[in-house]
Amino acid sequence: MPTLRWTTVSTPAPDTEAYVMASRLEVRSLGDVPRFFLRSLAAWKQVSSAPGAYGASLIAEPLKRTFWTLSAWEDRDALYTYAKTEPHKSIMNGLRSTMKDSVFTFWQVPAAGLPIDWTDARRRLAEQERTGA
Repeated sequence: MPTLRWTTVSTPAPDTEAYVMASRLEVRSLGDVPRFFLRSLAAWKQVSSAPGAYGASLIAEPLKRTFWTLSAWEDRDALYTYAKTEPHKSIMNGLRSTMKDSVFTFWQVPAAGLPIDWTDARRRLAEQERTGA
């Protein structure tokens, strides 16, 4: 399973909070996997220079057609600015037709708690999917 380990983009002050986003993204077919993976690498590169980004990780499970993302940000606005900026904006729009299912969850943690543990992120995603909250 290809994994891009947690990469720290910038280090927040220890007394601040980080805004965290985790996602589970599933594509419709195995044929969609290479395209999705290549596009996700472009988005990954964008994170490394995005204002307000603290860090990110990606897990790819190509045979399950599933990709997991985890990132931490200065605040909600920094995350949303990244999502609306190229190339991420076009990537999201361009891959929409290949998506089968997506789950997103957001929460805040003390910056001293970075990097986020994947076990916690997956638990939160499962809860989000179960409750739809």
